[in-house]
Amino acid sequence: MLSGLLLLLIGAELSVRAAVHLAAIFKVRPLIIGLTVVAMGTSAPQMAVSLQAAFSDNTDIAVGSVIGGNIFNVLVILGLCSLIIPLRVARQVLHIDIPLMIGACLLAIGLSWSGEFSKFDGALLLVALLACLVIIIRQGGQGPRHGRAATSGKPRTFTRMAMLTVGLLMLVAGGHLLVDASVVIAIHLGLSERIIGLTVIAIGTSLPALMASLIAALRGERDIAVGNVIGSNLFNLLGVLGLTALVAPMPLTISPNALVFDLPIMLGVSLLCVPLFYSGYRIDRIEGLLLLALYLTYGLHILAISTGMALAERLESLMLTAVLPVLGIVVVWGTVRAWRRQH
Repeated sequence: MLSGLLLLLIGAELSVRAAVHLAAIFKVRPLIIGLTVVAMGTSAPQMAVSLQAAFSDNTDIAVGSVIGGNIFNVLVILGLCSLIIPLRVARQVLHIDIPLMIGACLLAIGLSWSGEFSKFDGALLLVALLACLVIIIRQGGQGPRHGRAATSGKPRTFTRMAMLTVGLLMLVAGGHLLVDASVVIAIHLGLSERIIGLTVIAIGTSLPALMASLIAALRGERDIAVGNVIGSNLFNLLGVLGLTALVAPMPLTISPNALVFDLPIMLGVSLLCVPLFYSGYRIDRIEGLLLLALYLTYGLHILAISTGMALAERLESLMLTAVLPVLGIVVVWGTVRAWRRQH
């Protein structure tokens, strides 16, 4: 497990550093690099786990890890990054990328109401992913050089691309090691496949994205930190779920609990990004605390229903009746003030 963490740390540093330099070399905004290259790379463990689970007939894990990963990405990664440094959000994120993420959620939910994801559904999700990538890249356009002016040239470009590749491979390897160790622990605790997928595997496969965004935030690369989260969510829903459904030997069945609880929670979390990002086009620390508190409440709920632990139920009640309302009022007030300033 320690070796996995070390690989994640080193891989995240290499990936972010290489992504920043490549953005400067190709005169592409770092946001686009975060939304595409970094996001796809950090979602690779999710792809590997979902495919393996589908071929092992563990469809609850294949689907649950995608849903849980998307919830974790928004609530925990954005929450932690905003505690490090308030995240300024580019207008493209609010006007284009967030609607695409919400649209992907709605598409996945719409296809799921049949109770399964068929091969046709998988192909449709992959087509939607390609369309999203085209929109993101075309709308991103050519941006100014970021940071220091980068010296163009094939040797320098090759070096940065090699660094990015090595960094992403280290992220994948580190995430794989942590997931394996975590699953063994979860099985010993007697957790169900759905709960393991929503929590242990979802968190484990999201650790590369977490480390990449945290390192980006620490280095002041806010566009990469935010873009990585949104891009990972798009790639998880449309790419991972789509390819898994397309190549799996059997349709991916969806549990009733996922239909009535997990998928709506994922959609609600995505919709929450709209008012948060609209308040001054930034996520402040208090809003980051709200996101983390929401995930803590969600985690306590999952723990309470899966284990029947009385302490988890009491803590969940405390979060719902005291902590979340206070944080929610503060965030709503901040959003209203931001709207008044803009108008």
